[in-house]
Amino acid sequence: MRLYFPLFSLLSVALAAGRTSPPSGCLVVSKTASSGQYKTVQSAVNALSTTSTSPQCIFIYQGTYNEQVYIPSRKAALTIYGYTTDTSTYTGNTVTITQKLSQDDVANNDLTATLRAHSANFKLYNVNLVNTRGQGSQALALSAQADKQGYYGVQFHGYQDTVLANTGAQLYAKCLIVGATDFIFGQTATAWFDRVDIRVLAASIGYITANGRDSESNPSFYVINNSNVAAASGNSVKAGTYYLGRPWRNYSRVVFQRTSLSNVVNGEGWKVWGSSDPRTDHVYYGEYANTGDGAKGTRAAFAKKLASPVAIETVLGSGYQSWVDRSYLS
Repeated sequence: MRLYFPLFSLLSVALAAGRTSPPSGCLVVSKTASSGQYKTVQSAVNALSTTSTSPQCIFIYQGTYNEQVYIPSRKAALTIYGYTTDTSTYTGNTVTITQKLSQDDVANNDLTATLRAHSANFKLYNVNLVNTRGQGSQALALSAQADKQGYYGVQFHGYQDTVLANTGAQLYAKCLIVGATDFIFGQTATAWFDRVDIRVLAASIGYITANGRDSESNPSFYVINNSNVAAASGNSVKAGTYYLGRPWRNYSRVVFQRTSLSNVVNGEGWKVWGSSDPRTDHVYYGEYANTGDGAKGTRAAFAKKLASPVAIETVLGSGYQSWVDRSYLS
C-alpha cells in the first residue's frame, strides 16, 4: 500500500523544533531542583537583577507549579521558556503555572492573576497559565501591565477576565485563550492577537472582549487576526451564545479580521454593555473577511464591516519588528 502525505504535513514535521534544555545563561526551574536551580518560578524571578541591562532568561522544566508569579519592572529584557518538544504550538506544552485567586480574595484584578507581568520587553514561550477559580468572580490568568510584551505558544485558562491586556504594545501569537465573560479585556493596551485559538466555555451568555478605551486619545486597540473562535473541548455551547465583545468603556475599539467564527457567535456580533447603560456612542467595532456560521447574520447597528484589514503597524507601531518574534506571525 502506498501512503500519501500532504506536503504541508511534511513541512510541519520538518520545521517543528523543541526546546528541551536551557538556553545559555538561563536560570533553571525544576520540580526536582539540583544545586544552582530553583524549585519555583517566583524564586528564579527574585534571583534576577532588576537594575542590570543585560538580557535575562529563565528555563522551566516539565511540571505543574502551584504559585502566583510576579515580575516587577526591570531594566533588562526578560524571556521565560517552558520545556517543549515543539515550540511552534501550545499543544505540546508541559509546563503549567496555576492558582485560584479571585476578587473574592484580593483587592483588584491585577492581584488575582497567575502571572503578573509588570516588566517591559518581556517574552513568554510555551507555558500554560491557569486560574482555576471558575464562575462567580474576576480571576485572571494573566495581567499584562507593560510595553513590548510577547506571548508565544502560551495557553491562558480562566472563566471571567482571563487575559488582562492593559498597558503598552502587546503580541499574542499561536496561543490558546479560554474563558466565558469579558475574557480578553483591558484599558490602554494596543494588542495584536495572531493565529490564536479562542475557546469559549458553557454559559448562558458570554462575551469574548471587553475593551476599556475611555477617550479618543486613549491608544487602546485590540485586533484579532487570522484566528478562530469555537467551543472549548468538552463544552456544549448553544449556537448564538457568545458575542465578539461589549464596551467596558464607550470608546471601546476591537476588530476581528480573517478569523473563523463558529456558530457559538451570535448573529448580532456585538453587544451593549447593559440595557440601561449601552456605552456604544463612540465604539469602533469592526470585522473584515471573517468566515464560518458565526460571521453570518445582521450585525449590531453600532458595528462596522471594514473595506480593508487593519495592519499590524497600526496596532503595534512601525518599529514592532525590533521586539516581536516574527517567526510566530501569519
